[in-house]
Amino acid sequence: MDKSQQRQIQLAAAIGTIANIVLTIGKAVVGHVAGSRALLADAVHSGADVVGSIAVMIGLKVARKPPDADHPYGHGRAELVSSAVVALVLLVAGIEVFIASIKGLFAPPHAPEAMAAYVAAASIVVKEILYQYNVRLGRRFNSHSLVASAKDHRTDVYASIAALIGIVLSIAGRVFHIHWLKFMDSIAGAGVALVVVFIGYQIVADVVQSLMDRVEVRETNLEKYYAALHKIKGVERVDDLRIRDHGQFIVVDVEIGVDAQISVEQGHEVAERVKTELRVVFPRIVEVLVHVNPYYPETP
Repeated sequence: MDKSQQRQIQLAAAIGTIANIVLTIGKAVVGHVAGSRALLADAVHSGADVVGSIAVMIGLKVARKPPDADHPYGHGRAELVSSAVVALVLLVAGIEVFIASIKGLFAPPHAPEAMAAYVAAASIVVKEILYQYNVRLGRRFNSHSLVASAKDHRTDVYASIAALIGIVLSIAGRVFHIHWLKFMDSIAGAGVALVVVFIGYQIVADVVQSLMDRVEVRETNLEKYYAALHKIKGVERVDDLRIRDHGQFIVVDVEIGVDAQISVEQGHEVAERVKTELRVVFPRIVEVLVHVNPYYPETP
């Protein structure tokens, strides 16, 4: 990953952090003044996002470090750690908000002021813009932490929609004197919490799979690697191929078949050619481990 890409990723993380800080303060203040449990729950969620955004920035900074003696495959998995922090914060915050919202159902109902609805609506717009920005950049540069952050922004969109619905219905209950509708603000807070917990679980599941050295097994995703290998001079056959995820980077384990009649030195040259050419074709590759097998062409 070049410096320009790194700067773009860092900028996206910084923008997300600033936006989350502004939204957290705005939702908390308006939620308190307007008396909206749903908006306060959304503020807690945005506060968790601030922690998550900071974790993403730290993870990206560590991931940029070049390989060293202790980390020959680089530091790409630091992004996975930051993604795990985002998920943990989401899970803890979601559970806390859910409990608080359920308790609100047993308290006297109170419809919030209209300003709470305006803030929730503004949050939906801002967070959807941030989601689109982060998810496209994350997929383009294969950044796990940015994709995780994008999912978090999308969670905020759903959360703010739920909060907005609850706030509007609660206000409607006050205006039209429908007592049970006044509870919708607290119910929306509980709904926000459940969405937060679910997204946190999804991020944890993805991070765990990557940390456990999950390999790519879908043939459609491996075809491009097979095609590149078959074009390399001296490779007669590809016996086995494994692609391992290391955050922004990938590690390739491959077994190739070479002419059984060539010398050991010539076989080594083919292996080195495989390493060099794969890295050129696929910039994400940080390491290629090549095992050479003898290839005996079938005789008629």
